[in-house]
Amino acid sequence: MQQLKVCDTTLRDGEQAAGVAFSIEEKVTIARMLDDAGVHEIEAGTPVMGRMEQEAVGRIARLGLRARVLAWNRALVSDIELSADSGVNSVSISLPVSDLLIERKLMRDKGWVLSQLTKAVEHAKRKGLYVCVGAEDASRADMGFLSEYGALAVKLGADRIRFSDTVGVLDPFQIYDKVSVLVKEFSIPIEVHTHNDFGLATANTLAGLRAGASYVSTTVLGIGERAGNAALEEVVLATRHIMKLDCGIDASKLGRLCSYVAKVSGRPIPSGKPVVGGMIFSHESGIHADGVLKDPLSYEAYPPEEVGLSREIAIGKHSGRAALMHRFAMLDINLSLDEAEEMLAEVRCISVGLKRSLDDEELVQLYKSRPAA
Repeated sequence: MQQLKVCDTTLRDGEQAAGVAFSIEEKVTIARMLDDAGVHEIEAGTPVMGRMEQEAVGRIARLGLRARVLAWNRALVSDIELSADSGVNSVSISLPVSDLLIERKLMRDKGWVLSQLTKAVEHAKRKGLYVCVGAEDASRADMGFLSEYGALAVKLGADRIRFSDTVGVLDPFQIYDKVSVLVKEFSIPIEVHTHNDFGLATANTLAGLRAGASYVSTTVLGIGERAGNAALEEVVLATRHIMKLDCGIDASKLGRLCSYVAKVSGRPIPSGKPVVGGMIFSHESGIHADGVLKDPLSYEAYPPEEVGLSREIAIGKHSGRAALMHRFAMLDINLSLDEAEEMLAEVRCISVGLKRSLDDEELVQLYKSRPAA
């Protein structure tokens, strides 16, 4: 059976989202919560950023978590030294591999990239570190050079290779094709790291897994550069229910984790956010509500309890008699079919005026204000 491991990078790539800045205590708390949920790896930060980051990474490394703790590095010996000094025993080492970034950002050539990779990985392995070699902008790289880069990483003793769709420009079919080549070519695990610029990060992550990748990179709520990354909660539920792969993460703990990250990142959770949105198990449409009341599987892909949420039959413009009668029954009021039919027209009119569903108090008041029979 295919093994799936999650490397969550909320504390590194997620925090790189514009305007997001975690305190040391917040980073430690997030790390504990990730570990408690069963995340396999935590990319804790970038020590070269300075003393505060080094302290945060060091504290996380010393927590004694079940998860492997990594620090992110450029392919520089000085970066790796700072990571090692912070107390981690695992590092991510990243270099651009596309012509665009090598020539225009670094203003170097491919030979320089391979030379830097050699120096960095050799130094990290001499220090006994677990090494994940990142291929930045792999999605736009020449496949021939990507193969050369990966082959060198394997030769140097790297433990895995990270395929990064850095600006989110691939679709699931392209991801599948490219990752399939790397999985067949290399003897070490492949990780897929996707970005959400076209809303495809989670789909692309699943495509990478279909192609044989065994590690996936995520962030809580998908926070990250620009449109963000593949969302941890989406990947966990999608792999479980669509791909029938269980990575061992406790989905019931994701809601609390997401709420905390939303609070400390200043990024509120939209009500319709997949997996953890507050209204994703709210049913108003008469046809849907009737179906769910008869069998939740009619219109729910998985039970709300799995992610710590609950089902709601909302009453509003699109409601039908069955839903209205059910909601009143929950309030210990038994409506007849005729009463439900009479009230629906008023319910719909009020809902349009309020631009929302009606709450219990409003429904009871409406019931009491009916003309006496």
